Amino acid sequence: MGYRNLRQCVEDLERSGRLRRIGVELDADQDIGIVQRRVYAAGGPALLFTRVRGCRFPMLGNLFGTLERTRFIFRDALEQVRLLVDIKRDPRALLERPGNLLRAPLAAAHLLPRFGRRGAILAQRTSLAKLPQLKSWPLDGGAFITLPLVYTEDPDRPGWRRGNLGMYRVQISGGRYAPEREAGLHYQIHRGIGAHHAEALARGEALRVNVFVGGPPSLSVAAVMPLPEGMPELAFAGLLGGHRLPLVRSEHGLPMPAEADFVISGTVDPHRTLPEGPFGDHLGYYSLAHEFPVLQVDRVYHREDAIWPFTTVGRPPQEDTSFGAFIHELSGPLIPEVLPGVHAVHAVDAAGVHPLLLAVGSERYVPYAQVRRPMELLTLAHAILGQGQLSLAKYLFIIAKEDAPQLDIHDIPAFFRHVLERVDWRRDLHFHARTTIDTLDYSGHGLNEGSKLVVAVAGPLQRQLPDSLPSDLHLPPGFSQPRLVLPGVLAVQGPSHRGERGREAADMAPFCAFFDEAAPLNRFPLVLVVDDSEFVARTLDNFLWTVFTRSNPAADVHGVGAFTEAKHWGCTGSLVIDARRKDHHPPALEEDPAAVRRVEELAARGGPLHGLF
Repeated sequence: MGYRNLRQCVEDLERSGRLRRIGVELDADQDIGIVQRRVYAAGGPALLFTRVRGCRFPMLGNLFGTLERTRFIFRDALEQVRLLVDIKRDPRALLERPGNLLRAPLAAAHLLPRFGRRGAILAQRTSLAKLPQLKSWPLDGGAFITLPLVYTEDPDRPGWRRGNLGMYRVQISGGRYAPEREAGLHYQIHRGIGAHHAEALARGEALRVNVFVGGPPSLSVAAVMPLPEGMPELAFAGLLGGHRLPLVRSEHGLPMPAEADFVISGTVDPHRTLPEGPFGDHLGYYSLAHEFPVLQVDRVYHREDAIWPFTTVGRPPQEDTSFGAFIHELSGPLIPEVLPGVHAVHAVDAAGVHPLLLAVGSERYVPYAQVRRPMELLTLAHAILGQGQLSLAKYLFIIAKEDAPQLDIHDIPAFFRHVLERVDWRRDLHFHARTTIDTLDYSGHGLNEGSKLVVAVAGPLQRQLPDSLPSDLHLPPGFSQPRLVLPGVLAVQGPSHRGERGREAADMAPFCAFFDEAAPLNRFPLVLVVDDSEFVARTLDNFLWTVFTRSNPAADVHGVGAFTEAKHWGCTGSLVIDARRKDHHPPALEEDPAAVRRVEELAARGGPLHGLF
């Protein structure tokens, strides 16, 4: 039941026609990443690259590239996982079907790892330089592990029950790292490893780390699951894998999956950091070089038939989009349990996940009120922003379920229509001006520093949304090319942004002051000032990506008829978001033309990659 190792998974996918072997020699420096991204975009199969230039290990890409394939991989255990989730939500699920009384204990038995003395991972040793040197984008600072499973334990209370398994990227070459001996360990805020690292530093000790690569696919899912407090990721990996996870001890005592493909074992230097990056990241831009912990590598283990799994990220959607959809399928039903009163939360992938959250909650505080307004929604919004990685959200739009019981939170145009038909910009904007945001988001006023905006909407319709441009629309000098993005959403092309990081652009106050209360612009509740209005209006994804990755609410949200009253900011006319590129934003990701030509030649008619994408 379930796959014991990655090799079993690969063989099963190949038998079922869900995997293709790539026998032509390809370079891990950009070429393989270009192929993987194009196959993902085409909805293609998993890819096993059997001839990696300068490396003996095959590379496996696009494993989780479609939701259908991910469900197939975990088909044997999904019913058990869903059963335990249902029991967590409502214990009566045990009684609804008598068979549940038998299946639940069997499923729970898989949560306990099984320790042994022997394991395939102990078969061989290698070095960092002999691992696949994956470089996904031209300006990447070196080779990176893109599906690393980083395991640490609580220094004060060691043991797997308090262990943390997370997916934190690892740089294995380039920069100022000592070749073969050091690697960069990039972990962001609100990650479990941070607590372990802090405790090790307080004790004056190095933090022991094992980086797993490969192994049963359930490990990768467990590493990124938002698990309930107290459930170790190693336990969930056993549940999802359909069997107790076999573990062995490394020479330094930290456990390793017996069926892992590779394990890099080392310690985090308590006295040093080094610049890690740049790296082409999932927001569609480069994350720049910053000081991060240094992993001093002791040993690199691998099994005899080791396979190197990888992914490449970039502007969404990418493979992590499908992976995230599967995670949501598993964890989404628990949201009302974790956040009572919240019915659904959608982290919008096209906007980079953390920059934009949509939510549906209850609004029941004053059911007898003659005029409904957001009240309970504000309590729920703060609960959402206090929950794990949801706390990294930059924009949170939350609506009342009672106003639209059938609204699908994943229907983004319908969700925005609902918001914009009802929102009152004088009342419904709630800023957190100086707080934490995603480490990878450079729109704020510093690394990990930015602002948040909660838009809470409840009550009846306020307006009809325009779905065409008015003939009498006039714009101030320097602003042009108005385009309709969605009903009620207008994009305007502005001059290049000029201004300091974390401060309002000087031209936005005059732009808003140009319009009086009766101006046709105010028919549009949301106005976007952008560099290329045609691009933003072309697709929904372009709108979401541009606006929510390029704006910092406290500095870039403006309004026609803006006012501040008792420290509350609002506006009587259109809300205006300055979503232009700023000088402090990192470069957007662009592929190397020469590498693209190499891959396209292989994909031409008669070439070894023809028909793959």
